[in-house]
Amino acid sequence: MSDAYETAARRLRDAYSGEGVAPLRDLLEPTDADGAYAVQTINTRFWEAEGRRIVGRKAGLTAKAVQTQLGVDQPDFGVLFDDMRIADGGRLDPARTIQPKAEAEIAFVLGADLSDPETTVEQVMAAVASVHAAIEIVDSRIADWKITFADTVADNGSSAFFVLADAGTPLAGLDLEGAAMAMSVNGAVVSTGVGAAALGNPLNAAAWLARTLAERGEPLKAGDVLLAGALGPMVALNPGDHVVAAIDGLGDVRFTYGEG
Repeated sequence: MSDAYETAARRLRDAYSGEGVAPLRDLLEPTDADGAYAVQTINTRFWEAEGRRIVGRKAGLTAKAVQTQLGVDQPDFGVLFDDMRIADGGRLDPARTIQPKAEAEIAFVLGADLSDPETTVEQVMAAVASVHAAIEIVDSRIADWKITFADTVADNGSSAFFVLADAGTPLAGLDLEGAAMAMSVNGAVVSTGVGAAALGNPLNAAAWLARTLAERGEPLKAGDVLLAGALGPMVALNPGDHVVAAIDGLGDVRFTYGEG
């Protein structure tokens, strides 16, 4: 079976050159979480060996509707590397993507490690150094986004890039559950939502992620960036798009999808 995982991992890596590949159903059952994370780990180790540096994690599938769509009852996660970060107000070259979509999220930067496999929301709150408005640019190496749960997990949570607001806010006093979000493209609002969309509260998503990674022996560390899941529908990107996500209490974050 490990041969199948290596094959799937290589297939996904090769797809980064710009050509999406068929779903991995010949190698992974649609709900095979263990196999899919094994594939993700193979590629994570490969990229680390190539010099990429892990700076955090992303939680995905934090909306119940999306879980139902993919036939699972749990979120998933992917790895954030240093070269995936786009500066607030910066630019993402379309040549670096395949079929990207943007989604607005709440992000945490940790000021302490979270190594307890039974991490609580209270422990997460104590560990958070700052809270940021964020945009995740998701992308799929699977052609036409025809993904199963196993496809997206193996494909590093369908991750691509992320933008973190320069201005971080202390957690104390924030209503993350009720925080309203509006994302606009070229001045027109294209996606709205609320903090509760991420497992009821982004802190719940963060606690789930902390527990899951601690159980795997890969705990979240001080300094890590943690993307807590989409607050509203994702939106496909077109060259020239200027994207701004505004979240109550956190301000806004923006980037342009276009050549420099």
